[in-house]
Amino acid sequence: MRAATFFDGEEWREGVIETSGDRMLVRDATPADHLPRLDGVVTGGFTDHHVHLQLVDTTGLAASTLGRVIDLGANVTEIARLGETLAPVRLDYAGAFLTAPGGYPSDRAWAPAGSVREINDAAQAAEAVDEMADAGARCLKIASNTTAGPVFGDELIRTIVDLAAAHGLAVTAHAEGPGEAQHLARLGVARLAHAPFTEVLDDDEIAAQAASVAWISTLAVHDDATRAVAVGNVRRFHAAGGTVLYGTDMGNGPTPVGLNPGEIAAIRDAGLDDDALLRALAPLDPRDPGARPLVIPGAAGTSPDPLRARPLLPEDLKV
Repeated sequence: MRAATFFDGEEWREGVIETSGDRMLVRDATPADHLPRLDGVVTGGFTDHHVHLQLVDTTGLAASTLGRVIDLGANVTEIARLGETLAPVRLDYAGAFLTAPGGYPSDRAWAPAGSVREINDAAQAAEAVDEMADAGARCLKIASNTTAGPVFGDELIRTIVDLAAAHGLAVTAHAEGPGEAQHLARLGVARLAHAPFTEVLDDDEIAAQAASVAWISTLAVHDDATRAVAVGNVRRFHAAGGTVLYGTDMGNGPTPVGLNPGEIAAIRDAGLDDDALLRALAPLDPRDPGARPLVIPGAAGTSPDPLRARPLLPEDLKV
């Protein structure tokens, strides 16, 4: 047993760590004065808020420092089945991309069979939302890319948002094209799957979005020029009090199956300090049943570097 500082997902706490069989347990009991202290701080596994697991080899995911991933576009039957194989990593998913007939990504070769629902009207929207909710979706995904095809009208977007809310689901949007990030934010979506990258948002828009939606970073997938636009928008959005969430679009090109150093570097470039970065990574509470505790080496009170995180092992408790 050792004394340790751990992050419960909201704040730093003091507690103890002990083994139970082959499991590591974190408890928030007050450590005795004589207990040796763990060299490092403890969190649960990190969250990637934007992945596409049907496009990657997931065999390495269990050995990564991710504790939860959110899939934002897949065949809902296949992704539900895949989720049963990923322990100790937790999977939340949106199910299929919801898009206008002929809209993005319906014509993309990379889109898995059954991963897109083309919706004409409110009746088809209700059918699709019910299908995703019944299949275990924890959120929904709208694709709204005016550079790649038709998109939903305002009334249908509001209908989808309302239908989702009736199931307790929030809507994440892929917003691409001039004005789309602004447009979707005003129509009630909860998150943007990409920090806005089409254009530099003005200060009034940044302030409005900081008060209404969260941005999933998804910065490292862009080329240098587009990344600069997205990073600049995130810098101002974060400074205005907006919520930034770590996400990588895993599966979009040769992205790592695990924590992405390029994404971490881009988020830091956007001005998020250590505390803000940790919150963007949304680590699980290491006390939760099934959560895998991670240790970030270094003395308690120093700046934790998530790229140095590794699973906590029984040998870490040996004196």
